[in-house]
Amino acid sequence: MTTAISRFPHLKRDVAASFVVFLVALPLCVGVAVASGVPAELGLVTGIVGGIVAGLLPGSSLQVSGPAAGLTVLVMEAVDRYGLSALGVLVLGTGLLQLAMGALRLGRWFRAISVSVVEGMLAGIGLVIMAGQVYAAAGLSAPASGLGKIAGLPKAAGDVLGSSTAQASVAVGAVTVALLALWPRLPRQVRAVPGALAAVLLITPVTLLLDLPVETVRVEGLLDAIQPPDADAFGGLAHPAFYGTIIAFTLIASAESLFSAAAVDRLHDGPRTRYDQELMAQGAGNTVCGLLGALPMTAVIVRSSANVQAGARTKASRVLHGVWLLLFAALLPQALALIPLPVLAGVLLHAGWKLIPFRQVAALWRSHRGEALILVATAVSIVAVNMFEGVLIGLALSVIKTAWQASHVQLEIVDKGAGPIQAHLTGNATFLRLPRILDSLEALPRDRPVELHLSGLHHLDHACRTALLNWAERHSAAGTAPVKVMEPTP
Repeated sequence: MTTAISRFPHLKRDVAASFVVFLVALPLCVGVAVASGVPAELGLVTGIVGGIVAGLLPGSSLQVSGPAAGLTVLVMEAVDRYGLSALGVLVLGTGLLQLAMGALRLGRWFRAISVSVVEGMLAGIGLVIMAGQVYAAAGLSAPASGLGKIAGLPKAAGDVLGSSTAQASVAVGAVTVALLALWPRLPRQVRAVPGALAAVLLITPVTLLLDLPVETVRVEGLLDAIQPPDADAFGGLAHPAFYGTIIAFTLIASAESLFSAAAVDRLHDGPRTRYDQELMAQGAGNTVCGLLGALPMTAVIVRSSANVQAGARTKASRVLHGVWLLLFAALLPQALALIPLPVLAGVLLHAGWKLIPFRQVAALWRSHRGEALILVATAVSIVAVNMFEGVLIGLALSVIKTAWQASHVQLEIVDKGAGPIQAHLTGNATFLRLPRILDSLEALPRDRPVELHLSGLHHLDHACRTALLNWAERHSAAGTAPVKVMEPTP
C-alpha cells in the first residue's frame, strides 16, 4: 500500500476528481448527441474515447475531451446533408488532418486566431443551439437553418399554446433551465453535485411519477449504435463540399481545443500545455471516433475546469472518467431511456446561453470597438449563413482590420510660401490608405512645384507606388516644373 502511494502520490485526488468529471460529462454527452440528431450512445462513445485515448496521450495534462456543444450545429448540418453513415468519414478525416497539423507543428499557430473570432463563433453557436433547443423542448421539429429557427419561433409558440402535450414538455424544459440558473446560488454542499446531473436526477423521476406526456431518449445499445464507416460512406469524398465540411470540423475543433487548453493553463500551476502534442492527441481521438462512427471530439472547458476544481493533479483523472463512462454505457444503458428529452433540451439551452460572451462584448465595445464588431459580425454570419462560412467571414474581417491598422501612414505638407511645396509620407503606405493619400495630394496647387518625399516610408506596396507615380506625372500644370519624387532608400 505504501509503495502504491509513493508511486502514485496523487491517486486519491485523481480518483475523486474523475467521478466529478464523469458526473458532469454524462448528461452533456447524451445531450450533445441528441441535439446533433444521432443516437445518444454515440455521445458516450466520444466521451469514452476522449477520456481513455486522448487522456493517455501527452499535451495538456488536466484538459478533458469529449463531444462539445460547439460542434452540435455543424454535426447536425452534416448528418442532414450526407447521412449518419458519412459522419464517421468526416470525423476520421478530421482526426487525420489534426494529426498531420500536429506533426507539422502547426498547433501553436492556432493561438494567433483572433479571440474575437473565436468568441463570435461561440456566440453564434450558442444562439443557434438555443433557438433549436426551444423546438426540442416543445417536442417540435426545428427548421434547418439558423435564421429559419429564429424566424419560426412565433409559429412554434402558437403550436405550443394549442397543444397540452407541448405545454407539458415546455414546462419540463423551463423547470430544467430555472434549476440550472439557480444551482450556482445554492449552498456549497449542494453544488457538489453538478447542475446538469442534478437536473436529470431530480426532474426525471418527477415526470415518471406525474406520468407527463414527454418523449424520452431512444436507446439502441452501445454496440448497435456503433457503425464504422463502410465503403458506401466514403462515397462522399467525391464531392468537393465534403472536404469543406472536414476542414470546418478541423478548424473549429482544433481552435476550441487549443483555446480551452490556454484557459485551463490559467486555472492551475502544473505543467503547461504543449500545443502541437495536444493537437495530435485530439487528432488521435478523432481518428478513433471516426473509425467507430461517433461524434467529433474536442476539449471541453466545462469538464476541464471541473477537473481542475475537483483537485486533479495528473492525467489519471481524465482517463478514469472515460472508464466510468464505459462502465455506465456497458452496464446501465437502459437508464438512458428514462431521461426526458425536454430535460436534455433545457441542459443544452442553458449551455448555449453560457456560450454567448456578454461581458466580453461589453468590455470590447468600451476598449476595442473594431474587435467587438468582428465578434458580433461573426456570430450574426453563423446564424444567417452557416458555421463554416460564418467563421471564414469572421477571419476575413479580422485580417482586413489588422491590415488596415498595419497600413498606418501620415502625410505632412510643408509650405514655406516660397519654393516647392513638400509632401512627406511616413509609415506604411498600402492600397488600403491610397484614397485618402490621393485626396490630399490632389488638393495641392497645380501651379507650384511639388516635392513628394517617400524616404520616410517603412513599406510601400506596388499598387500605392504606381498610383503615386501616376499622380506625380499628371499633377503639374503646363509651365510648372513636374513633381519631384524622392524614392525610399532600398
